[in-house]
Amino acid sequence: MGRSQGLGRVGPGDGSADDTGCRILHVDMDAFFVSVEVRRDPSLRGRPVVVGGTGPRGVVSSASYEARRFGVRSAMPTARARRLCPQAVYIQPQHGAYTEVSTAVMKIFRDVTPLVEPLSLDEAFLDVAGAQRLLGSPARIGQLIRERVHDEQQITCSVGVATTKFVAKLASTLCKPDGLQVVAADGVLDFLHPLPVGALWGVGDRTGEQLDRLGLKTVGDLARLPLPVLRRSVGAAQSAHLHALAWGRDPRSVVPDTADKSIGAEETFDVDQSDSETINRELLRLAEKTAARLRSTGQVGRTVVIKVRFADFSTVNRSRTLPSPTDGTQEIYDTARRLYVGLSPTMPIRLVGVRVEGIGSAAAVARQPTLGEADRGWTEADRAVDAAVRRFGIGAVRPAALVRPADRGERKGQKVPKEGYGEGNGQP
Repeated sequence: MGRSQGLGRVGPGDGSADDTGCRILHVDMDAFFVSVEVRRDPSLRGRPVVVGGTGPRGVVSSASYEARRFGVRSAMPTARARRLCPQAVYIQPQHGAYTEVSTAVMKIFRDVTPLVEPLSLDEAFLDVAGAQRLLGSPARIGQLIRERVHDEQQITCSVGVATTKFVAKLASTLCKPDGLQVVAADGVLDFLHPLPVGALWGVGDRTGEQLDRLGLKTVGDLARLPLPVLRRSVGAAQSAHLHALAWGRDPRSVVPDTADKSIGAEETFDVDQSDSETINRELLRLAEKTAARLRSTGQVGRTVVIKVRFADFSTVNRSRTLPSPTDGTQEIYDTARRLYVGLSPTMPIRLVGVRVEGIGSAAAVARQPTLGEADRGWTEADRAVDAAVRRFGIGAVRPAALVRPADRGERKGQKVPKEGYGEGNGQP
């Protein structure tokens, strides 16, 4: 269970507190994946909804607040979630849709300030000190962001406003869903000290057990404990870190995001696989997701990496650096497949992943055509797929190998290509 799920909610929060000096905002989408699914299908509104892997090894990625009332939480095995809430609607994640909404939300943030530090698809820190002259107080800016996210993306978010990143993140957690919480500079300790000690960053299961043996239940308990006593229990570095947070000290600034170091996707099979066709089909699906994300962010990569986890949980990675950077589905897939064949696996496969490293801006790269390369081919196919997805949604166009047999016409005796987007000599 994540820290945010271990804290109680205090309602929509107090946005009227004195926000002088509170330059840090933490903005967090509410049940993000579920919210996007409800936007796509309004009939889901008000119902328990769970987004996550739906197979026997699936894990919950997001749960609606209606499902959470039954004890369903993110990172929980889906099988357990089904036992707790069998009446919920269970949905396989559609990561492309979530990335699209995330990109739009991050643009809203950057319209407010260039100092945006994303933590994931659905949350970010903002430093709004430079935006106050134009947009108003930090609390007012937080409210403007909430209104824009709701009006433009039809989802809700919660905003914490504080003097530090740590306190702002806690504030947004405690005012969920759809709230705004300001923690005044002179009210930080009153806000922090009643919270459970597990609210502190760095308190995991092991540290929590050590603190429990010391009789520390709240952040205030830890703050009042002599530092030498805490040091003997959890070590010098950890004790200094926790003691500083307990007194509201967090010197970290908002660091604008940097370019991705890698982009990829992976999948755990419901049942360990030895069938090469099944594994190749999954490699193609993962290559398609990875390439689409590269293109959507205007990036290319030079090194293709595969990750393979065997039935005994041993894991290997293999990589190959390409002559020139790419964002092409077929090139990434062909390279991943060759890497997999080179492994010559003798054990069933539990998980496969495809990743591209050496990421850079596509606009900054002058791609060199390969000798004998056709003028038109896979690049045009990828662009056509991207255009169809933008117009008709995820899954509008797929490689033939990823179409379900019932949809492929096999029952009517039609011949369907095994791999890639089509048959022939490498052209779509």
